[in-house]
Amino acid sequence: MGIRTLSDLLDALYDEERKKEIVDRLKGVGPKIAEHWIEVIEERGILEESVSESKEEEKVNEEGVVEKTKEGEIEQEKVAEQEVKSEEVVIEEAEVSAEEAAIVEKGGYLVKAKPVLDPTIAKLLALRRKISERRPAFFRQEWFRYKRLGEKWRKPRGLHSKMRRHYKYRPPVVSIGYRGPKKVRGLHPSGFEEVMVYNPSQLEGIDPKRQAVRIGSTVGYKKRIEIESKADQLGIRILNRTG
Repeated sequence: MGIRTLSDLLDALYDEERKKEIVDRLKGVGPKIAEHWIEVIEERGILEESVSESKEEEKVNEEGVVEKTKEGEIEQEKVAEQEVKSEEVVIEEAEVSAEEAAIVEKGGYLVKAKPVLDPTIAKLLALRRKISERRPAFFRQEWFRYKRLGEKWRKPRGLHSKMRRHYKYRPPVVSIGYRGPKKVRGLHPSGFEEVMVYNPSQLEGIDPKRQAVRIGSTVGYKKRIEIESKADQLGIRILNRTG
């Protein structure tokens, strides 16, 4: 990034593009920490001292010879000491902020693993979501008339059934046209292919880039914990993790 002094750091933080690069490349540094660095450096007066350092560091006489005075050397040493102290303060504050962020992340939201999808599959998943939003809810014939029928689906079979004959004023009937794209049929909404697992040994053949596991409902708590710990070691996502 080409940053060697605090003045270089301050110039980089004022530039939005370089500031974004710092935030992306430095671990534990976010936009708030970058803003805090600017405040700390401005409070210490590092920018003014670096300018005075460059002025007092060398004085050019009429013949073009650089003459260093004792006062300039003393000021230079003071400025250097202040820069070192300020750098230590900034580094310490950055470490504290990173530790606080780690503590928050430890008890907070953990980013879930995402599958590696080719553009076609990603596009079809988006299309499937749109189709699902438009798909109506299917209820059996006369579901609104008799409470005992409930809201479950049953195919209408009556000889004179208006619903079976697709009369427009009757509810929609399940048909093949409501289905989603074939290539993504059965995939998890995230794009993973679901694999049922009942013991830790079944995790060995799983591809973490395209498959995720779902622990069986009959698996006990002890074995479930074993499966989860082994899946974390292998980098496999669990869709129904405990807690």
